[in-house]
Amino acid sequence: MYQTLQYREAGAVGTIQLDRPQKKNSLNHEMRTELGRLLGEIASKSAIRAVVITGGEEIFCAGADISEMSGPASAEASYRHSREFQILFDQLEALPQPVIAAVSGYALGGGCELALAADFRIASESAKFGLPEIKIGAFPGGGGTQRLARLIGIAKAKEMILLGDPIGAREALAAGLVIKITSKEQCLVEANALAVRLAALPRRALQASKMLINRSVDVDLAVGLEFEARTFGALAHTHDLAEGTKAFLEKRKPNFTGE
Repeated sequence: MYQTLQYREAGAVGTIQLDRPQKKNSLNHEMRTELGRLLGEIASKSAIRAVVITGGEEIFCAGADISEMSGPASAEASYRHSREFQILFDQLEALPQPVIAAVSGYALGGGCELALAADFRIASESAKFGLPEIKIGAFPGGGGTQRLARLIGIAKAKEMILLGDPIGAREALAAGLVIKITSKEQCLVEANALAVRLAALPRRALQASKMLINRSVDVDLAVGLEFEARTFGALAHTHDLAEGTKAFLEKRKPNFTGE
C-alpha cells in the first residue's frame, strides 16, 4: 500500500515506520505524500487511540531529500517547499491521537522537525538531534525555528539552530526535548508501552487535553480559559466522564469505552 512507509496496528496503537533505509529515511516527495495520506486516515480512526512514529535503530530520519533541492530555486518555489513541510508537520501535531516519536540514531533537519511535531519523544542512547541547515546557507524551514524554541527555550534553540551542531540524547533530555532515554533495542518497546498507557485513557478527554494545550501558545490567557471551560462543558455528557466519576466513588477501576 505504501512504498516509503510501513504501518501496523496492534490493539489501539498505530505504528508508522519510515522506510527508505537506502536514503537514510530522508523525506522525499513520495514519502511526504504518503505520510500525509496516512495521517489523514489515522485521524479518522476512533479505534486508534495513540500513535508511534519511528525510523530504524540506526537512523530516525536524515531530513529532506537534498537531491530534490539541487540547483537554484526561485523564492516562490522555496516558499512552497517550506510550506509543504510545515503543513505536513502541522498535520502530525494536530492528530487527535497523542503521538510518540521513537528516535534512534540521527534525527536531522526535517527529521528533527518531524520529531518536534510529536507530543512526546523517547530517544535511544545513540540518538542525535540536529538542525544543521545553517551549514549549507539555509535555516530550518519546516517549523524548526518555531517549535524548537517553544519546547526548549529561546537560548538553547538559538544554540542548536545558529551553530547547526547536533546534540546527543543526554543533552536532549536535560533540555526537555525528550522525556526518556533507552537502549536502541528498547526504544520502540518503550514508546509502544507509553502509547498503550495513553490508549487506555478516556479518548475524548485525552484528545481535548491535547488540543487545548496545543492551542494555548496561540491565545492569551483569558481566551484560553474560556475555550477550556467551553470544551470542559462539551465533555459533560460523555460516557467516560460518568463512568470515571462513578468508578472513583465506588473505588474500582473505570471501564472507559472512548465515548
